[in-house]
Amino acid sequence: MTDLSNRVDINRVLMQMREMRDQVQAPGVHGTGQGMVDPLRGLDAAARSDLVNATSSLEKASFADLLKQAVDSVNETQAKSAALQTAYEMGDTSVDITQVMIQMQKASVSFEAMTQVRNRLVSAYQDIMNMPL
Repeated sequence: MTDLSNRVDINRVLMQMREMRDQVQAPGVHGTGQGMVDPLRGLDAAARSDLVNATSSLEKASFADLLKQAVDSVNETQAKSAALQTAYEMGDTSVDITQVMIQMQKASVSFEAMTQVRNRLVSAYQDIMNMPL
């Protein structure tokens, strides 16, 4: 269940990043009209349902809560990666090298996504602070 929630958290962050990118690239255009790309394209029905449910619950949560959840999720993913690495290095036969590599990639991708979100937030803050009064 934890892997599913991590996947939904990462997908949630990636979906938000894509929405922000789309809003910046096409201001004033919302929805999926003619010529628009469906952001959920390529997802199966269960993944779409998870993302829709996550999105509806996002509307109720504050930005600070969402940011904290994202950071906690990244931290949890990195901790799991470190634990699997240590177990593999110690010779635990129940840990396969493919599990370790996949978890390391998950941790890397989630950290990179969080870094990009942070960079966007800092950039937005700087833009706001530099606005003339």
